[in-house]
Amino acid sequence: MDVATPASDLAVIGLGYVGLPLAHEATRAGLTVTGLDLSDAVVGGLNAGRSHIDDLSDTDIERMREAGFTATTDASRLAGAGTIVICVPTPLSAEGGPDLGAVTSAASSIAAHLTPGTLVVLESTTYPGTTEEVVRPILEESGLIAGADFHLAFSPERIDPGNPSFGVANTPKVVGGLSEECGRRAAAFYGRFVDQVVRARGTREAEMAKLLENTYRHVNIALVNEMAVFCQELGVDLWDSIACAATKPFGFQAFYPGPGVGGHCIPIDPNYLSYKVKTLGYPFRFVELAQEINARMPSYVAQRAQELLNDTGLALSRSRVLLLGVTYKAGIADQRESPARPVARKLAAKGADLSYHDPYVAEWSVNGAQVPRALDLEQALAEADLTILLTDHPDYRPKLLAEHARLLLDTRGVMRRLAPDSPDRAHSTTSPIEREGIEVL
Repeated sequence: MDVATPASDLAVIGLGYVGLPLAHEATRAGLTVTGLDLSDAVVGGLNAGRSHIDDLSDTDIERMREAGFTATTDASRLAGAGTIVICVPTPLSAEGGPDLGAVTSAASSIAAHLTPGTLVVLESTTYPGTTEEVVRPILEESGLIAGADFHLAFSPERIDPGNPSFGVANTPKVVGGLSEECGRRAAAFYGRFVDQVVRARGTREAEMAKLLENTYRHVNIALVNEMAVFCQELGVDLWDSIACAATKPFGFQAFYPGPGVGGHCIPIDPNYLSYKVKTLGYPFRFVELAQEINARMPSYVAQRAQELLNDTGLALSRSRVLLLGVTYKAGIADQRESPARPVARKLAAKGADLSYHDPYVAEWSVNGAQVPRALDLEQALAEADLTILLTDHPDYRPKLLAEHARLLLDTRGVMRRLAPDSPDRAHSTTSPIEREGIEVL
C-alpha cells in the first residue's frame, strides 16, 4: 500500500521510455517528483531501486529515490501537484489512427484531482488537435476552465533510447500552450531542467512538429530502401553512392537502407498524421507510400537470403539461419516494432531452421515459439549456413563476421565501415570487405 506524501512539484503519468527519463532529469534539478503507472511490476521495481529501461541504470533510480522520487499506482497522488505531465503510449488503433485510450484515461484521472493553477502537459505523440479537442474537455469535467483556472500545453517527447549524446536536458524542448500564458508557464517549467525551450504558436503547431520530424525520417528511409532494391538489380553500390553524396556540406542528409523500420516513432507516428488528413477527405500519399515500401523490406530481406543460399547450392528450407540482433536499434534492449520479427516470420514460413544472437535479449519468440539463442558468437557464425545481420550491435565487428561467417547478408552496412584507426578514414567513408559469400543489402 502506498504511503501518503506531500504534494509534489511534478507528477509524471506513464513511467516508460519517455516518462521515466523526464522524471529523472526533473529530480536531478531539485524538483520533487511522483511517478504514476498502471503496472504494479513497474512501480514495485522502481520503488525497490530497479530500472526497466535502457537509458537509466539501477544506480540512477536509487539516486532518484534518495532525492524524494516515489512511484505509485494511486491516482489520488496527483492532487496538489504543481505540474502533471502525461507520457502514456499511443499505439495505432484498428482504424490506423492513434489509440487514445491511455490518454483519455490519464486525463480522467487528472480531472478527478485537478486543482486551480495546475499546469497539465501532454507529451504523448498524437495528431494535431488532440490536446484541445480531446484532453481539454475531459479536464474541464473537473469544473475548472483551461486557460483560466488551470494551464494546458503540449510538448512532444524527443527521447532517443540509447543515444549517448542527447537526453532530456540537452535536447531542445518544443512547447505549445493553449493560450499565451499557458505557453509561458509550460516554457518556464521545462526551463528548470532543459537547456533550450522552443515556443510553438500553440498546441496544434507543437503536435504537428513531432509528426513532421518523424514523417521526414520515415519518407527518407523509404527512399533509400526503395533505391536499395533497384540498385541491386542495376549493379550500383548504393552505400558508396550515399557516402559520396554525404560529402556535400549542404543540402543533403544521409539516410541508410535496412531491413525495415522499428521503435515506436518512425513506423507509428506518421500514420497519426495520415489518419487526420484522411478525415479531411485527402490521401496523404507520401506517408502511405513510405509505409508500403518500409513494410515490404522484411520480405525483400528473406528473398535476398534465399538467393544467397541458392547461389551456393543450398535451399532456404532446412538451412540453419542465424539472426544477429533482434532489437530495433543498436546498443539497446528495446524490441518495439523491430523488423527482426517479420523477417524471422518470413524465413520460418519458408522452412528455415532459425537461431538468434543478441547480447541484450535473453529470450525471443516468433509465432509463439521460442527461437534458440546462440551464446558463443564465433561458434554460431561458423555453424550457420547463413547469417543475417539485422541490428548493428557493437559486438558485430566486421573482422569477426568476415572471418567466421560462411555466408553473410548484412542489412545494416556494417561491412562497409572502416575501423576507427584505419589510415583510409580521411579519404573514404566506406571500406568494402571483398569476400565471396558476403553481401550488403
